[in-house]
Amino acid sequence: MAAAAAPPDSAASPPPAAPVRAGRKLWMVTLGATLAMALSGYLLTGRPDSIDGSPSMAAAPHSAGEGQPQPSPEQIAEMVQRLADRLKDRPEDAEGWTMLSRSYLVLGRLEEAAQASERVLKLTPNDAQALADHADVLAMRAGRVLDGEPMKLIERALKLDPDNLKALALAGAAAFDRGDGNEAARLWDRVALLGPPGSPVVQQAREGAAEARKMAAERAGATGRAGPTGGTAAPAPGQAQAPAAAPAQAPGATQKAPVAGPTVRGTVTLSAALKAQVRPEDTVFIFARNAESGPGASRMPLAIVRKQVKDLPASFTLDDSLAMGPGMGLSSAQQVVVGARISRSGQAMPQPGDLEGLSAPVAVGSQGVVVEISRALP
Repeated sequence: MAAAAAPPDSAASPPPAAPVRAGRKLWMVTLGATLAMALSGYLLTGRPDSIDGSPSMAAAPHSAGEGQPQPSPEQIAEMVQRLADRLKDRPEDAEGWTMLSRSYLVLGRLEEAAQASERVLKLTPNDAQALADHADVLAMRAGRVLDGEPMKLIERALKLDPDNLKALALAGAAAFDRGDGNEAARLWDRVALLGPPGSPVVQQAREGAAEARKMAAERAGATGRAGPTGGTAAPAPGQAQAPAAAPAQAPGATQKAPVAGPTVRGTVTLSAALKAQVRPEDTVFIFARNAESGPGASRMPLAIVRKQVKDLPASFTLDDSLAMGPGMGLSSAQQVVVGARISRSGQAMPQPGDLEGLSAPVAVGSQGVVVEISRALP
């Protein structure tokens, strides 16, 4: 979520489309000193330390160094110009053009940011991050409006990478803007689940999801009240198709009935031989994926929940409220494999050295499934 509001005194800054609410903070994160540090690293080494567009880079003020002075706009502008000059001789440098686009975004030079992000997309047309970045810039240039081309780019990004944090956050902002609080909450819950534990973006995602649920509840209440013409008020956009299930819960929260659709219940334990290799605060992902195998079979989780090592042994209930998207939950499968993985990085994508355990295939609806985390990923 590298989207950034331009400095207040920037003439290129687009006027806000609506008053800023808590949910919008997830989209309007200022890159600030962190981007300046990445620029410095790029100019010195030819490669930035991190330009992946993740919220951990875009939103963590501590990454600039506690007590370090904030760079002035003049200093940032000077570094951006140096980067632009360097890229004249590096037209195929996608990483450099990505950095330049985000730099222009911070400076409020939205037209130049769009040109740079478009170049990145031409160089890497099937890269989910490039698609999300270009959508971000186009929406900012249009006054933070995500309808139209930005939304098409976001949808393409999520098809390529359903866990892309910026695409999820922007899709949540779009749902929030059209009044679909349930969908916005679901998407921002995914950001909170997949984002770096303890990072500002996780906190913002949780706050945004809470506001989205509040909006959904208010609109749901309004549907039962008489409208101005004496009829029943129309449901908010997108709510007519909303499932009649409990709202998705904050990642790691204790699950409460009623649950959504079919479930798989059980317990996760940790092998005694591995206890010395983990810390109490390490993240534990508990998930279910389709048991089908073979060419074309998806390994994407159908449901996922996050806990910590200190919670083990832990009971779990997986259901459709923990799905990654509509039609992608436990209801879509007959048999699943239940897994549990300890991630010291806190990232949902498996990394070498993570500790994991998998069940045998079980039927959806099973109870008493036991998963032991007993091996390290190569």
